[in-house]
Amino acid sequence: MGLSGVGVWSIPLASADPAEAAEAAAELEELGYTGIWFPDGGGPVFDTADRLLAATREMTVATGVLSLWNHTPAETAAAYSSLSATHGGRFLLGIGVSHGPVVDASQPGRYRRPLAAMESFLDGLDTADPPVPTDARVLAALGPKMQALAAKRARGAHPYLVTPEHTRRTREALGEGALVLVEQTVILCADVDEARAIGTDWLRGYLALPNYAGSVQRLGFSAEDIAGISDRLFDALIAWGDEEAIKRRVDEHFAAGADHVCLQVLASGGLRAFPREQWRRLGFIADGLRPGRAK
Repeated sequence: MGLSGVGVWSIPLASADPAEAAEAAAELEELGYTGIWFPDGGGPVFDTADRLLAATREMTVATGVLSLWNHTPAETAAAYSSLSATHGGRFLLGIGVSHGPVVDASQPGRYRRPLAAMESFLDGLDTADPPVPTDARVLAALGPKMQALAAKRARGAHPYLVTPEHTRRTREALGEGALVLVEQTVILCADVDEARAIGTDWLRGYLALPNYAGSVQRLGFSAEDIAGISDRLFDALIAWGDEEAIKRRVDEHFAAGADHVCLQVLASGGLRAFPREQWRRLGFIADGLRPGRAK
């Protein structure tokens, strides 16, 4: 499975009214976006994938990402097989280990040895009947060990909340041929105060999780940057401004080695609202990067 161009990463496409989500997905495809990514909230993730695939014709639909703590390998493999048979192989399985505080909130002490847990989950996908092919899955890989596993046992990596420098390091770690499918958070806004008002609390929530805090520290940001959400850190992780500012960040990821960039739009309406106006405004980036067109 190949995936290029620009996609959308969206919570509402998984959690909002199914009919509205299907309508939005169809429009995204018409705008030129090549992929839809949605998170796993512990609900009917494969039903969501089925609805979004049915609403589109050619674009890839991917979990961004499926938490291995919420599903068994056998269940996952059976769902993958069904979706692929029905929708022509357009479903991409993104898999992640989530975060200790999130997993342990429901089952204290369950989150242990995440790398080993991922290896065991992949073993289960390999031995399922039928198995999930290696080239139909990508891993949420932030650090070197998970990147090494993604290079060996998946089609590539789906890094979330990262910078173009992280993309460069991911490409270097995975080598040529693997897919680097990057999430980029964006805010279409007029000025820095508006951007900070929309994005600061959202970013603070993510950086309270050890995996993300560790990832940005490996990129050279300090504990003080994280605690205070410094301007430097905010601007590195969230692309904000007008359409051209967003396009520059997307171009930086491609120059660093990304195959695909999926845009998560933050807006003043909150995470549960469809940012359809913003998706339309950014559609020129996606349309210009459809497969077959130059980046």
